[in-house]
Amino acid sequence: MTDISDRYEPAAVEARWYPVWEARGYFRGDASSTKKPFSIVIPPPNVTGSLHMGHALDNTLQDIVVRMKRMDGFNTLWQPGTDHAGIATQVVVERQLAAEGRTKDDLGREAFLERVWQWKEESGGTIIRQLKRLGASCDWSRERFTMDPGLSRAVREVFVRLYRAKLIYRDDYIVNWCPRCQTVLSDLEVEREERDAEFVYIKYGPLTLGTVRPETKLGDTGLAVHPRDARYRKYVGRLLEIPSVQGTITVKVVADAAVDPKFGTGVIKVTPGHDPVDFEIGRRHKLPIRTVIGFDGKMTAAAGRYAGLDRFECRKQIVEDMKALGLIERIEPYRHAVGVCYRCKTVVEPLVSKQWYVNVKPLARKAVAAVRTGRIRITPRSWTKTYYHWMKNIRPWCISRQLWWGHRIPAWYCERDGSVHVSRTDLTACPRCKGPVRQDPDVLDTWFSSGLWPFSTLGWPERTPELRTFYPTSLLVTGYDILFFWVARMAMLGLHLMRAVPFRDVYIHTLVRDPEGQKMSKTKGNVVDPLVLMDRYGTDALRFTLAGLAVPSVRDVRITDERIEASRNFANKLWNASRLVLSNLDGYDAAAARRAGPGLADRWIEARLAATTAAVRAALRAYRFNDAAATLYQFVWSEFCDWYLEIAKLSLYHAESPAQRLRTQHTLVTVLEATLRLLHPFMPFITEELWQRLPHAGDSIVVAPYPRAGRRRAAAAEREMEAVMAVVTAVRNIRGEMRIAPGATLAVTLRPAAAERALYEGQRALVEALGRARLTVDPAARRARDTALAVAGRAEVYVDLAGVVDVAAERQRLDKEIKRAGEAVEFLRAKLARPEFVERAPAEIVAKERERLAEQEALRAKLAESLAWIGDGAR
Repeated sequence: MTDISDRYEPAAVEARWYPVWEARGYFRGDASSTKKPFSIVIPPPNVTGSLHMGHALDNTLQDIVVRMKRMDGFNTLWQPGTDHAGIATQVVVERQLAAEGRTKDDLGREAFLERVWQWKEESGGTIIRQLKRLGASCDWSRERFTMDPGLSRAVREVFVRLYRAKLIYRDDYIVNWCPRCQTVLSDLEVEREERDAEFVYIKYGPLTLGTVRPETKLGDTGLAVHPRDARYRKYVGRLLEIPSVQGTITVKVVADAAVDPKFGTGVIKVTPGHDPVDFEIGRRHKLPIRTVIGFDGKMTAAAGRYAGLDRFECRKQIVEDMKALGLIERIEPYRHAVGVCYRCKTVVEPLVSKQWYVNVKPLARKAVAAVRTGRIRITPRSWTKTYYHWMKNIRPWCISRQLWWGHRIPAWYCERDGSVHVSRTDLTACPRCKGPVRQDPDVLDTWFSSGLWPFSTLGWPERTPELRTFYPTSLLVTGYDILFFWVARMAMLGLHLMRAVPFRDVYIHTLVRDPEGQKMSKTKGNVVDPLVLMDRYGTDALRFTLAGLAVPSVRDVRITDERIEASRNFANKLWNASRLVLSNLDGYDAAAARRAGPGLADRWIEARLAATTAAVRAALRAYRFNDAAATLYQFVWSEFCDWYLEIAKLSLYHAESPAQRLRTQHTLVTVLEATLRLLHPFMPFITEELWQRLPHAGDSIVVAPYPRAGRRRAAAAEREMEAVMAVVTAVRNIRGEMRIAPGATLAVTLRPAAAERALYEGQRALVEALGRARLTVDPAARRARDTALAVAGRAEVYVDLAGVVDVAAERQRLDKEIKRAGEAVEFLRAKLARPEFVERAPAEIVAKERERLAEQEALRAKLAESLAWIGDGAR
């Protein structure tokens, strides 16, 4: 026997194998190979971040596919790397400085950037080490960083090309501004939170309107109504003199279709400087812009006596002042969605600012066409509708950020003639007049460089061998939360710059929530740390759990300790099964074993392995990771361990001939070896450890062939074995339900269909051993008194209860329990039928009562089935 521990120790196994795989170069892609390529780019995690549950899910699913393709003989490249994460990284370093009593301005730009680079070098390797701990089989020799020299060059090249194609431009436009982070945010970087507010109805001369932002009244330059709203038609085009907190003001009334006549009073105030809709209305009607809130979130000089107040303090003050002037008609409670910064949760302020934009409309059309024509396939297909809707309504992409950490915008302004110059190289003088120049201080949106990831990481703009071999990439795996942040932008930029899609398949996976279904966050204290779970249960258990949770039709899934514990038990089951096989290989001779004819159980388990292989391959082709995991679990736990291993023990310990023992050994070895290869992409560590101990060909399971089902299936063996198993299961169920001692031998009569008599006669010893019974096979048998009846396929099973069960007492017991369960069912049904309970009780209490009802209904049905088995006499 090969020495093997009686317990699976994940930590030791994981530490042993990953360095071996990496040292042997199994993960490396080869740009000169003639093999069919399969490539995938990792969604680059923040360089200074740590592994979270989203990373664990995302990278587990990628690794499953990559490992399977590698085993299938593809030239695989899983391109790794990290993202500079502009806002996130700068915020971390600014906090470090704040703890020292300093700010970034105290250091200056260059010294601050040196500090960030230092922080990146100190903490940047953490997440890479954690991804390796997860088992991610990336080609680490090709690791990239969004701000390394090659990718920085690609970023500049793209900016210059888009600028010269008039797709990048600079303009005054209303933007989402974060007063805390001091930068503009794209629409996608603004999160929405439901908050309570006051809807204040303000008198504007002869008109009244409602607003949740009375402080912006100071920036009003117009009023607007719908063109078809007859109530206000006489006011359209007029200049109204209106009493206000700053005296009498003059505003123009305009008609615009953007106004909803059913909202509030049907009149809105137009504040072009502080609302995106108002900004567009103002542009259409040439209304002036008055900025009364500054970039620091405080009221500006244009706000008059309110200047210097925080915007929310001003809100309270101006309402009090308007009340004093009699300008408030009424105030109503109002709940609405408020835009907040995705990073610091500060309420975003719409402000007009000069920023850099990408005109993405023409790029979006190509990206939509690529999905419609099938050049990009999105799975699940339900996400295509969302993708089309967003692309149809896409707005210019604001790409400038008021940060220091990031790719600085390659634009220079001549201080002599005011001209703007975009350049691939740094400018020291104006190309036009040779005057002094200054570079734009802003940096690019992080997603700009991330959008180039599929080709910039392969050496673009150079025509490298890697680019020729691995682009377009084969698959992108990502969460639905960055479908537009990242996926859509990669599609647009890849099609425009490479004239080819960046990936052929996009798999959108679920997001992982905490055990209560809540989004994980540090502030809630409900973050589930995958590293802790790996320490506690083993990496393979976590990976197998995550694969099982990846249900395509479900948006959010909960991860619980119970679920991961079940996967750890599965790993232990596999380990113990392998120990049993390895401990019974004395005298095994593969060549001699192949000459021995297989028995029914051998042919059955081989057929089930083939069916499992086909099902797993089909599930993985369709990215149904959960189905693949469930299929493997069912085969290993139920069919191989619970059935075939029990049958194999009979042959190993009580073989009728050496040939029978040899054949059983051969089936155990070949089926287990193939099963380990099937499982390897999901559970790489335990499978390598066990595979190395079995007879095998090759150096590592990592590069062993992934099993194929083949064309032959022993359908007859499956049918016959299932019939035998059904009889054994019927006997076991009756033993359990009748509470008969496990060691008692039961007298069992089987009444089969005539065509199956020979099958049961031939498998009599197997049924007797597995069912602990004495079996009589009689097609003419009739049920006797005091027997339990069960139906197994086309056969009837009679189990003699005389002497092992007090049948009369058992009937009485079952009758009482059925009555008790029935009463519980009626009580719970009546309780749940009362509207006052369902509507007023806490949701968790109602859910618990529904669970109790389902349990009692199932119990009553089970008891009734047991009573039916006993019956009431002979027939």
